Amino acid sequence: MRTETLEVAGATLTYDVRGPLPTADGSPPLLLIGQPMDASGFSTLASHFADRTVLTYDPRGLGRSVRRDGIAEHRPDQQAEDLHRLIAALGTGHVDLFASSGGAVTSLALVAAHAADVRILVAHEPPLLIMLPDAEQAFAAERLVQEAYHERGWGSGMAMFIALTSWSGELTPEFGRQAPDPAAFGLPTGDDGSRSDPLLSGVSAAVTGYRPDVPALLAAPTRVVIAAGIESKDTLTWRTSAALAAALGLELTVFPSNHGGFLGDEFGQPGQPAAFAARLREVLADEA
Repeated sequence: MRTETLEVAGATLTYDVRGPLPTADGSPPLLLIGQPMDASGFSTLASHFADRTVLTYDPRGLGRSVRRDGIAEHRPDQQAEDLHRLIAALGTGHVDLFASSGGAVTSLALVAAHAADVRILVAHEPPLLIMLPDAEQAFAAERLVQEAYHERGWGSGMAMFIALTSWSGELTPEFGRQAPDPAAFGLPTGDDGSRSDPLLSGVSAAVTGYRPDVPALLAAPTRVVIAAGIESKDTLTWRTSAALAAALGLELTVFPSNHGGFLGDEFGQPGQPAAFAARLREVLADEA
């Protein structure tokens, strides 16, 4: 693996390359992206594709990618332009793209704007709250997560986030009426004073509020696959994925495990990475 940097407007992007560029057989490299997770979360998944050139990267303002644009927000359209420039810099033409969570939202913006960049997109559990029939309640619940974080710190905010992402079915006004105890999730109950978490602080509101350009996605030559983990069924990001798949006239593609099913022990919460990688390989190979 080698680490490279790329200068873009207002930021230095850091990315990792596993394998030769251009690829040995001329096939597209496989790009793995997330958000707010950076490249560090893809080490295990990448190891299951040793026969391919695999790239991972840190979105601007996350991990090793330093931003200088004076903006705190994480904006899918801006990050899509970053990816467009990164793919152009590779000199390989298009890529195959596996994108999870907020990275999946960015990938949808990329394909809508620059469809020629991506041969196959597998968008895994994009948290597109705006697509839900109960979107108003979902955004209200998201605000409760942010309020818990800003008022009581990381443990309280994360406990509310876990409660939100674990909720089954449509959200109701019952959500958040009783604040969950961080200790029940093994989270700290104290407050270290930090308020910069990209997941909890509200700086990623443009991600969950992003409305995909469905006509552009339908018109793109890219094969788009919308995916979700079976253990996520009926929870928030399964429902957003299912709503997007329906809008695109697609069947939801089911993967093993959960929202982080591709993880090894990077963060101490492993999914089923071997099974997940096998399913991803199968989906990427499917020409239908």
